[in-house]
Amino acid sequence: MTVTLDTTQLLERLVAFDSTSRNSNLPIADFIADYVSRPGVAVHRNESPDGTKTNLVIVAGPADAARDGLALSGHMDVVPADEPEWRSDPFTLTRVGDTLVGRGTADMKGFLAVAMHLMASFDIQRARRPLVLILTYDEELGTLGAKHFVESWAAPQQLPGSVIIGEPTSLEVVRMHKGYIKLRLEFSGIAAHSGYPHLGRSAIEPAARAVVALTELRRAMEQERPAHSREFPEVPFAALNIGTIRGGSAINVIPDRCRVELGVRLLPGMASAEVVDRIRGAVKQSVGENQVTLEVLGESPPMILRRDAPVYRWLCNAVDQDGSRSVNFATDAGWLQTLGLDCVIFGPGSIGVAHKPNESLPIA
Repeated sequence: MTVTLDTTQLLERLVAFDSTSRNSNLPIADFIADYVSRPGVAVHRNESPDGTKTNLVIVAGPADAARDGLALSGHMDVVPADEPEWRSDPFTLTRVGDTLVGRGTADMKGFLAVAMHLMASFDIQRARRPLVLILTYDEELGTLGAKHFVESWAAPQQLPGSVIIGEPTSLEVVRMHKGYIKLRLEFSGIAAHSGYPHLGRSAIEPAARAVVALTELRRAMEQERPAHSREFPEVPFAALNIGTIRGGSAINVIPDRCRVELGVRLLPGMASAEVVDRIRGAVKQSVGENQVTLEVLGESPPMILRRDAPVYRWLCNAVDQDGSRSVNFATDAGWLQTLGLDCVIFGPGSIGVAHKPNESLPIA
């Protein structure tokens, strides 16, 4: 494809793709791949197990200096834009004052537009080190694309050792973030007519006892201060949230099923298996062994980068930043760091407007 678009025009094209996680991301991935493709640029696809989605790894520059290069990483999916409060078409980039409005402008197609522009204008012939784009699917569903990439990419040693993940940080350099685990509790009972309660057994009642036990566990965890808690002054503990409860079919039927889903945001250094064991123990102590099963639905590891990492020092110097920064949300960096990569979070836009109607990005 002929390269003629500036970053705003690229953002306009990217926003126009409805790459909500519930859809295939192949159309937006095809556009990105076609746009940056030229002699000397290698485009690799890392498809999802069902083939409906793909990660992209786009490489330019000398392969013999791979580890010394730089990778820019971002996700291609966005959250739904179904809110009635949108004042414009969420998939049409709209200028409002000094901002650009549209789904994904901040989270994180603005960064993707910059990364694409850099790749398209990268001087391959004069480059001493490679530039790589690592673009993922289904980050919004729990960093699923990054997890698949880490588990299936054949040559991690050929990736650059330094990675910038362009999540919206208002251009502050972030060296650590919390992780996230999602769990589901299934409670079983015996259905019966409510006029004959001796013939049934409620699944909702033990679920209610478990919710009380989980509330007590949440309060206990809020008093704990794990390692690195001082780096997260707003929420210096592992945050447990009971997110959904679904059970029963009618008022006059004793419910035989109840489902409770919860999430926990872990600090760096915390072991997810230990937290899951605490939850399992609290629940089974409140309801017994036979009425509940626990399933881990997904995990996004926490991330921490040492202060002396070159990419971190370089970015802090570039924006004249003193002091460490952290965020309470998870990113693809949690998985990418498991490949031995130095990951830092740095991108345009504010997380405060992400996942909201009229999401916007400052033009500056």
